[in-house]
Amino acid sequence: MSSTDQDVSAKGGLLPGMLGTGDIIFMILACAAPMGVLAGIIPLALAFGNGAGMPGTQLMISAVMVLFAVGYVRMIPHVRNAGAFYAYIAVSLNKEAGIAAAYTAVVAYICAAASVLGAMAFFASDLVKTAFDIETPWLLWAMLAIAVISWLGYRKITMAAKVLAVALLLEVGLILLVDAMILYDRGWAGLDFSSFAPSSIFAPGLGIAVIYAINGCIGFEATAIYQEEARDRERTIPRATYGAVLVLGTFYVLSAWCLVLAESPARIQQVAAADPGRLVTGIAFRYLGSFGREALNLLTVTSLFAAALGFFNNIARYFFALSRDGLIPQGLGRVHPVHGSPYNACKLLTAVLITIIALFAIAGLDPLLNLSTSLSSMGAVGLEILLTVTSLSIPVFFARRGEYSLGKTLAPLLSGVIIGIATILSLANYHALTGTTLLIVNSLPLLFLVTAMAGVIHGGYLRRKAPDTYARVGTTQVEGDVAPVAA
Repeated sequence: MSSTDQDVSAKGGLLPGMLGTGDIIFMILACAAPMGVLAGIIPLALAFGNGAGMPGTQLMISAVMVLFAVGYVRMIPHVRNAGAFYAYIAVSLNKEAGIAAAYTAVVAYICAAASVLGAMAFFASDLVKTAFDIETPWLLWAMLAIAVISWLGYRKITMAAKVLAVALLLEVGLILLVDAMILYDRGWAGLDFSSFAPSSIFAPGLGIAVIYAINGCIGFEATAIYQEEARDRERTIPRATYGAVLVLGTFYVLSAWCLVLAESPARIQQVAAADPGRLVTGIAFRYLGSFGREALNLLTVTSLFAAALGFFNNIARYFFALSRDGLIPQGLGRVHPVHGSPYNACKLLTAVLITIIALFAIAGLDPLLNLSTSLSSMGAVGLEILLTVTSLSIPVFFARRGEYSLGKTLAPLLSGVIIGIATILSLANYHALTGTTLLIVNSLPLLFLVTAMAGVIHGGYLRRKAPDTYARVGTTQVEGDVAPVAA
């Protein structure tokens, strides 16, 4: 560790210059779990959404995410804080709203992390049962995953980036191989582009398809969380953001379209509805045999593990940013002198995830049907809310500076309105996301209202009782340049 790095850690900053554009893109894409989206979310959209119009819907949502990214990256030169959503909203609207966003983001990301851990544990246990006929408790796999993820989070961020890169390349490579086989089998004459026709996109079920499409894209916005550890932050983060959006969008659109071609536009909705959970594995078996099916099952486990690791890093850095700004105990903002990681934040997050997983296990609930389904839907809705508020706050920030343009005003405004509509659709059709009619499960999004209110109350308290801390909210600089305690 260089003397410069030691100085940064001593001041309370994460190690700068650790991550390049490719590293951040790999981490964000792994967090998005493309294998999990393709195998779990897209089949549901094909089955219960607008069927063959899903690829066109995914293309529209990807375009909306590009609009969001256009405004999002415009904020990077002005807001140098690893808190991302929290800092953007704090400086654009007010600090109370920023604190509410911070607490909402932490809850949403924790829900997402716990949900993918539950799904990973289920599929790992099922894989061992299928391959070796050995029964293993899902709790064992969940706790083992938490231990490995915690160790990687405690180490230098570059180690986690390498693990995520390998996992991502394997899963994406297999899916693209299946896509290529489908396209080769269909040939030029068999290519059908009706999935992108307005009549297919705006077919019955469009609302449900939009919900699933936007949930599959969520995660790319976390690029700003890593700006303190990025090389040449003002160039790396925009490139990583655009890169993540374009790669995710292209991948999902292409793969969804190939699934439609594999079954034909006329049959895809009926086939997917019959067994959405096995749609992708069945097609993989058809084109790659038993190897393709088993490899897909294995890479589903590694994909979910990679997603959990990505969320773990996101949350730990949120804890770090909130601690450094004085919103939570200062100890959580300490940086490891060797690894440059927010190691105390990692310890706290490990304890939180162990507690959540243990409570579900003690209650005898299913890791996939109960834990994963309920918490993944809640995490997705929470992040949709944050995307909406952040996007709508960006034009406000620049308007106060007297700056108006397509990138600073129109693009984020349009994306905010569209994502806001999708958020309303998600809340109105929340039972479709959870797959249950249980009131206690479908009422979970109300916790975000409680969380946001707690943030506003906390902000009001700081404004009256701790004005120095209040003035620092959302303003602590990256690259080791910590804002002074006094305003």
